[in-house]
Amino acid sequence: MDFFRLSPLLPLRNTAFKIVALALLLSSFRLGDRPAYRLFTAAGQPTDYDAMLADLAGADVVLFGEIHNVSIAHWLELQVASDLARQKGPGKLVLGLEMFERDVQPLLGQYGAGTLADSAFERQARPWPNYATDYRPLLELARSQRIALVATNAPQPFARAVARGSLKALDKLPAADRALLAPLPLAVDMARPGYQKMAAMFGGGSPHGGSAGASPIIQAQALKDATMADAIRRNLAPGQTLLHVNGSFHSDNYDGIVGYLRQYAPKLRVKTISLVTQTQLQAVDKENQAVADYVIVVPEDMTRTY
Repeated sequence: MDFFRLSPLLPLRNTAFKIVALALLLSSFRLGDRPAYRLFTAAGQPTDYDAMLADLAGADVVLFGEIHNVSIAHWLELQVASDLARQKGPGKLVLGLEMFERDVQPLLGQYGAGTLADSAFERQARPWPNYATDYRPLLELARSQRIALVATNAPQPFARAVARGSLKALDKLPAADRALLAPLPLAVDMARPGYQKMAAMFGGGSPHGGSAGASPIIQAQALKDATMADAIRRNLAPGQTLLHVNGSFHSDNYDGIVGYLRQYAPKLRVKTISLVTQTQLQAVDKENQAVADYVIVVPEDMTRTY
């Protein structure tokens, strides 16, 4: 149907008017749709997936900050991983995961190589409860495409020990255990916005202090951030892009993992993604502005896996 024949009042010979009228018609369609997500730049400008992908392909590190139980986050991670692998070429993409601790790296390597059965891997590698629905597809993609897999997180016993006491709990660790963590002793910069936010949430820790002024919970968070950053830089070769999946709090506001990457490997080109939920998807809410290079806005009532 020719829209421009529907009304005899339209000056159909006026090309400029036709363009404006068509734009208004298309905008009315957009206002009536129900998008699953919308994508914005750090400046709050709408962008599209292909533009984002082209930008990410030029990065050394891409940190995908998810909300762990939001279904569409995991689907988008799978799309980004698959498309980056195709765009970069064989051997040029590495997949890092907060969801696996560094001591299970041998198991992750065996699974990726196809030498460890799914059942044995799931029994031994301590996957998260939502592994089957949310992360197994990523590992299956990595196995089928020969994408290297990296377990990046600090082993839980060490993080718990810090949360219950302080970083001093790590002082007497043997060398084999220290190798699973970021370089020690670890400095915690309490001026970082993420740690200030945690201090406000949990109490304890001076906003102007260093490691000594940080509460044990914040020190445990910093241990995880630093350990993931250390694992990322150690498993990245020239020409590769390492796509890392982590909770958004670990990379929002260019903080957490990003802060330690800047300390350990300041020349790395790092791009960040953050998934946020909002009641409306037409624009980025003030509190979600500039949290990452790319902000994925999804409806607050998006389905969740737990």
